Amino acid sequence: MATRLIALVILALSLLPVANLLPGGESDPDYGARMLDWGYGIAICVGIGTLAMYVARARRRGSDGRAGAPRLTAASAASFAAAMHRTASSRDRVFTAAAVVGAFVLYVIIALYVFSGRPLSIDEIVQVLQARWYAAGQLSIPVAHAREFFSILHVVDLGEKVFGQFPAGGPAMLALGSLLGAEWLVGPAVGAACVALFGSLLPVFEPEASRRWRRGALGLFAVAPFGAFMFGSHMNHAATLLWLLIAVFALSRATFRDDASPWWGLLVGIGLGIAATIRPMDAVAFAFPAGAWLGWRARAGGRRLVCLLLSGVGIAVPLAVLLYVNSQTTGAPLLFGYDLLWGSGHSLGFHQPPWGPPHTPSRGLELVSLYFTRLSAYLFESPFPAMLLVAGALWLTPRLRVMDRYLLIASFFVVVGYWAYWHDGFFLGPRFLFPLLPALILWTARFPSLLAARLGSRSLGWAGARAALVTAVVFALINLAAVRIPTYRNGLTSMRFDIERESARAGVRDALVLVKERWGSRLIIRMWALGVPRAETEKLYRHSDACKLELALTELERRGERGEAALVRLRPLLADSALVVRSTKSPDFTDGMLPGYEYPPACETQIALDWRGFSHLAPFLLAKDGNVYARWLPGREAEIAGMYPGREVFLLSRTGSEADAGHVWERLRFAAPE
Repeated sequence: MATRLIALVILALSLLPVANLLPGGESDPDYGARMLDWGYGIAICVGIGTLAMYVARARRRGSDGRAGAPRLTAASAASFAAAMHRTASSRDRVFTAAAVVGAFVLYVIIALYVFSGRPLSIDEIVQVLQARWYAAGQLSIPVAHAREFFSILHVVDLGEKVFGQFPAGGPAMLALGSLLGAEWLVGPAVGAACVALFGSLLPVFEPEASRRWRRGALGLFAVAPFGAFMFGSHMNHAATLLWLLIAVFALSRATFRDDASPWWGLLVGIGLGIAATIRPMDAVAFAFPAGAWLGWRARAGGRRLVCLLLSGVGIAVPLAVLLYVNSQTTGAPLLFGYDLLWGSGHSLGFHQPPWGPPHTPSRGLELVSLYFTRLSAYLFESPFPAMLLVAGALWLTPRLRVMDRYLLIASFFVVVGYWAYWHDGFFLGPRFLFPLLPALILWTARFPSLLAARLGSRSLGWAGARAALVTAVVFALINLAAVRIPTYRNGLTSMRFDIERESARAGVRDALVLVKERWGSRLIIRMWALGVPRAETEKLYRHSDACKLELALTELERRGERGEAALVRLRPLLADSALVVRSTKSPDFTDGMLPGYEYPPACETQIALDWRGFSHLAPFLLAKDGNVYARWLPGREAEIAGMYPGREVFLLSRTGSEADAGHVWERLRFAAPE
């Protein structure tokens, strides 16, 4: 009964337009088109399945009266089974090893071919910066004298130190790649380890399953697009999943035998503890049911009590390291970088977040529904909602094993946690739900066998269902090759710029390079330089006219007003926030525009600069070509040049606003101050 209720909830969240029905502030504008595509996909799969049923019926009629295949005698069957048993374990080890190696190669190809071996999102870039500082033995670096030339999103530079906003565990994992000069290698290595752990857990989840089923489930986990693309990236979700799987593996060993070594409890704690240093919310979701389970068993005392105590020690050690890093960066063990940077609105709960509408329970439900809808598309790239398979397996399952209950409870806590979190976590799919990947693969892999058992493995219905599933696989492969891979490969082109190669080609070495960014970035940086809090900066930029903001900032800079005084003068710009729309004047759609407001020449000049092309500073901060890269702030070139005497100064711009526009290195000649 419980599994059927879960199945219905999953279907409702995945298929109903919840975000369009509730007044939480989110919407799903692509709902109609997506449902139409899925309708076509379902029709194709059902049509081919129906055709397969007729073919199977015709073959069955044609085989009537024919001699059956020879049957094995009891003696020969026993001999065959014994021979198979002798070779089973070695074949399983070989298959698992091959799956792990194959998965690693796949993820490396994705990392290098699809993502160019580079961090593409701002989250990835900042965590690679943190990783390189850690690899160099630094938790932070000194702040620049004029920090506005170097400040970027998600980097904390409010005091005398510069450090990333992310918990230390994720960058620490990437630092292993930094030591090798290849941060891109960490994701594929982590992904291959996850495949190995998932394979080790399959006998626990399905002790009675056939070897064929386990191999199929392992292969499905290895190639599932949602997981494969994440394992090829620099995102910290993959590393979190690795340590969660380590904890689950150790938990299975600690609880399935009364005489199990209590040291498995230590590994449970270490896995959960390190996961907490990367993504605390995910670790807490898995730690609650694990702690309750171990605590219940500890009532008997003895080994079980020692196991519980050791799990606590295992959690405490990584957390102690995390608290130490926090104390050395933010100044307080329990204060994380993102809370220091964005304020209390960044944390869990229903309140006003740093930007966007107020986060309410209704909006949280809308986000959760969007996550499940996206899972239906991104999990397998199938022509029908992938969550149908998960829900179908839950509906058909006769009973839940103890590890099933653990995974379902942990998954529930993950969903509840992100229901209470305000940010829409979308990158390469609904990334906040990445910890659910093992459970999703497990239930998907169960669906065919459960359906075959319900329909009868020799029935015409199962023949049709099998053909429909094969059609879905073929469709997924075509969609990946024709749509998803080209989309990922051709996206975020400005972040893929081969800086070292292009600077060498231009003959720019050991120089100061000023990177021309978009108008909106300069507006944000100027607010930061005036001491406007980051959360207020986001609201002002997102909800006010860019030109009015430009004029107000120019006046504040002329007067020398900063901090609260500057914020008081800027807040009235939000009075027209309900009327502000995306700019139709600028190539940057993130600029706000008040319809009917006539721009003066000062603003038209800024728009004209953007139409000539712009870059993003963040990826240039990772360059290893000996140059110093800083933000171009018009009129302040001599100031930044004076900070780097003896270096030639170049302005890096683009040949146009198109995504594939080339770069231009222009030498600036002026007398820098002594």
